[in-house]
Amino acid sequence: MRGTKPPVNESVMSPRNRRIAFWILTALVAVPNALAGLGYLSRADEIMVNFTRLGYPLYFATILGVWKLLGATALLTRKIPKLTEWAYAGFGFVLSGAVISHVAAGDPISAAMPPLVMLGLLVGSYRLQPQA
Repeated sequence: MRGTKPPVNESVMSPRNRRIAFWILTALVAVPNALAGLGYLSRADEIMVNFTRLGYPLYFATILGVWKLLGATALLTRKIPKLTEWAYAGFGFVLSGAVISHVAAGDPISAAMPPLVMLGLLVGSYRLQPQA
């Protein structure tokens, strides 16, 4: 019938395409966050300058670095479902906090866009993840 829409719960994507999209989005979230975690742990100059400018204590970089590496590992390995859920939540908190921090610091909107885009990728990955 022309003009009728499929029920909301039917996926437009094939299971194979959904799986591919999931892994692409997950990699686009996990890999940059893992690299950022390494940058935080190595105390890269640009990261430390931004931490100082945004008013964060420098030891916070170590905490975020460890959690970003652990979160990326949880998203990519998916061995413990509850841990994967916590990783999604943690990245959501960190990324939304980054957006808010840039806005609150008076940065141009362009500074808030990378974490905002990453947050969108995270939501996409979460929505496409295979059901347990």
